[in-house]
Amino acid sequence: MTQALYRKWRPQGWDEVVAQEHVVQTLQNAVANDRVAHAFLFAGPRGTGKTTTARLLAKAVNCLGPDLAKRPCNTCAHCQALNTGRFLDLIEIDAASNTSVDDVRDLREKINFSPSQGRYKVYIIDEVHMLSNAAFNALLKTLEEPPPHAIFVLATTEIHKIPATVLSRCQRHEFRRIPIASMVTYLKAQSQVEGIDVDEPVFTEIARQATGSLRDAVSLLDQLTSSSEHITLDMAQKVLGTATSLRVIEVVDALIENDAPTGLALINNALDSGTDARQFARQIVTYLRNVLLYKMGNQAQVEAGETIKETLEKHAGQFAMGDLLGAIEAFNQATTQEQANWHPGLGLELAFTNFLTVPKPAPKPEQAAPDPVKVAEPAGQADQPKPKTAQRVRTEKPKPSQVSVAPARAKQSKESPTETIQDEPPKVEPQQVEQVLETANAIEQTPIVPPEGELSLTVVQQSWGEIKAMVKKHNPRTEGLLNTARLVGLKANKLILGFSSSILKDMMEKEGNITLTLDILEEVLGRPMLIECIVSTHESSAIPGDLKIEQDGMVSTATRDLGGRISRAKEEKSDD
Repeated sequence: MTQALYRKWRPQGWDEVVAQEHVVQTLQNAVANDRVAHAFLFAGPRGTGKTTTARLLAKAVNCLGPDLAKRPCNTCAHCQALNTGRFLDLIEIDAASNTSVDDVRDLREKINFSPSQGRYKVYIIDEVHMLSNAAFNALLKTLEEPPPHAIFVLATTEIHKIPATVLSRCQRHEFRRIPIASMVTYLKAQSQVEGIDVDEPVFTEIARQATGSLRDAVSLLDQLTSSSEHITLDMAQKVLGTATSLRVIEVVDALIENDAPTGLALINNALDSGTDARQFARQIVTYLRNVLLYKMGNQAQVEAGETIKETLEKHAGQFAMGDLLGAIEAFNQATTQEQANWHPGLGLELAFTNFLTVPKPAPKPEQAAPDPVKVAEPAGQADQPKPKTAQRVRTEKPKPSQVSVAPARAKQSKESPTETIQDEPPKVEPQQVEQVLETANAIEQTPIVPPEGELSLTVVQQSWGEIKAMVKKHNPRTEGLLNTARLVGLKANKLILGFSSSILKDMMEKEGNITLTLDILEEVLGRPMLIECIVSTHESSAIPGDLKIEQDGMVSTATRDLGGRISRAKEEKSDD
């Protein structure tokens, strides 16, 4: 039977371990100085070399080579026995199938026996997080004070499940995901040794699909070698169920152009040609992540060809930041939920459609004042001078018996003192009454237009409900934070929000919450504003000294008419 490549290519020396130099160097120094700890914990993603490194450590501590710095030598009897699986003092335990207290008790009984061949007995417990709480408790004392001839190496992919009492008794080493460049270099070198004929782009495609796991990459290459003697990119994409880069780019183009028919057709065509739905979703997420890196100015972190980089740069300029983040989130959900869907590709279609139907922020309004509402006037009044824009709109509906042009003429008389006003208003026809009533109803529903000068807190307060409702459509969490805030005042076009605790203040000051609120404020109020968050409680107050106070507000009345003043609570000094 042919041996799998990941077993055949297992590293036999420290220098063969890929991209884990920080761990290898520490262990080499420990062996060279004969200061090896009694318990190690290797944590990290799958396929990053945890078990391989544990076996190298077992080989190094039992090597018979005279030079400690060159252990393991792979030539002595102990190294040869360990390489062929005949070394009795290396005990590997699968914690996933040996989780009970009885299994740990059996280990404790046998650990006191002296080594059969080497200097140390090395116990490698793989997936140690699968042990039960009772098993961990039974292992604690032995793990803390093992016999002098015993060394424990615990390996896990979920370190958060390891009890703190176990963590404190081990020397901990974190294994990292293998970078794509290191993976491609390793696969290329090993393929040349094995005589495997592989096109250059295939290595990159395999490395991307492996998502940081070198064992997964070697297994994918092993799968391809069984399909053909010469491995091409097209054949690799068919076997691995991946789509071409062109299809991914076409789907992203449809996203940018809001072209739902084309986008859904591209997705279905890709699935019909044999592309795996989850793999396709992962490719789209990877591409959109690269677009995000370009948009954030981190082009150096993108690993792609020159042609793809030009397309990434173009898409980075076409995507708005909010739309790009929404697209990444939508397709990322498809990668995790696709296996639960009864229809293949449903997750991709939902991600594409949901992104197109999510309401996008409206374009920011211009600073120019809106056009005044035109009101039909009786004959003979068209030549009267009219005000440019109304700064505030009356909300009361006029009664039919009171409808006339007198209110408009009275307002004009304030702006033009020399103009005379007739004692009796002219007669108004019934049709004109209906027109004026319809116009008044339309005016009542028109939002208050802030003046061109300084913005008042009253206008913000009257629009605050609308502002929070619009924020909620984009992010309900931000709207929840705004519900805990209090409108303290305005200071030089800066809105002061008061919070009852520093925790709420810090949460609001996160970039996403502040940016969204500023965009909605500018959209509703028609002008850019700033936000300052303060902690406003009874014990302490960070109210600015130059805070603007409304002239017709309660605070102004208290300070002007009742002799009140704004003060900060002073901290009491201790007698110490």
